[in-house]
Amino acid sequence: MNTEIMESDSLRSVGIVDTGIANVESILMAFRRIGVEATRVRSALEITDVPGLVLPGVGRFGSGMAALERDGLVEAIRSRVSNGQATLAICLGLQLLAEGSDESPGVRGIGVIGSTIRRLPPGPVRPHLGWNRVEPDPVGGSTGVIDSGAAYFANGFALTEVPPGWRAAWTSDGGRFVAAIERGGIVACQFHPEISGSFGRDLLSRWVTLVGRETPCC
Repeated sequence: MNTEIMESDSLRSVGIVDTGIANVESILMAFRRIGVEATRVRSALEITDVPGLVLPGVGRFGSGMAALERDGLVEAIRSRVSNGQATLAICLGLQLLAEGSDESPGVRGIGVIGSTIRRLPPGPVRPHLGWNRVEPDPVGGSTGVIDSGAAYFANGFALTEVPPGWRAAWTSDGGRFVAAIERGGIVACQFHPEISGSFGRDLLSRWVTLVGRETPCC
């Protein structure tokens, strides 16, 4: 198994939220391939204490929120992101951070992104499935964690506007929508970095490096 040579101050372990709403195994393997220990977390205490947290998800917004509420994880995730603790959200994980979604009217999201998830406009294929280009907004000449490249998507809903205080990357399929947002150590991707080849691998490496620089060693 190939392992990325990572910087000495990079984070060496992350916790993956496991509520049964995502293929956690593929995310575990993606981190292990870059030399990062990845474990499953299932409790609010683990979510609070882990240096770097990954919130994955696939499926419907309402089902995802129900799973988090069932396991008593909503407030722990809300507090973590609100406090700026390093967190990576993937696919449905990004959407769950929002206030709500057109997919599940009346279901309240975690609410740390001040926007609502919208249904994608009609396009070539729905849901949006496959590889597409990601282009970040430039900020001071720095690429941040999200860089330009091709990523793998599987979604019928997305953010269509940038929440205040976040930097965005964009893609287009029947219309422009948010591919990812980031703010400090908080990164949320509509695409799946764990199955996006070298683009996704490099993104994970940049994120754990940023997390490691901002997280005390002891």
